[in-house]
Amino acid sequence: MGAACGFSQILMIESVAQLAGIVVAQEEGEGGFMASIDHAEFSGSPAVGVVLTVSARVIKSFGRLHMIEGTVFSGADLLLSVQLTLGVGNL
Repeated sequence: MGAACGFSQILMIESVAQLAGIVVAQEEGEGGFMASIDHAEFSGSPAVGVVLTVSARVIKSFGRLHMIEGTVFSGADLLLSVQLTLGVGNL
């Protein structure tokens, strides 16, 4: 099954993290890493060929760590709601 069924759930989380990383890295001027997935709720997986809308926003920042809330929609269907923590800078 796997990739033939569509975009995997972990790739949806990665999409939110990448989008948030672009925003945070622009502000900080450095690269970053995903420190943790704090909470994730999946409502399904998208089919091949659908357009996904990915959103991410910084909830709070503390030093090099940034708490992120994100969603992935396929049309009006919510596929993922996630909270994760990104770190900025070297490990």
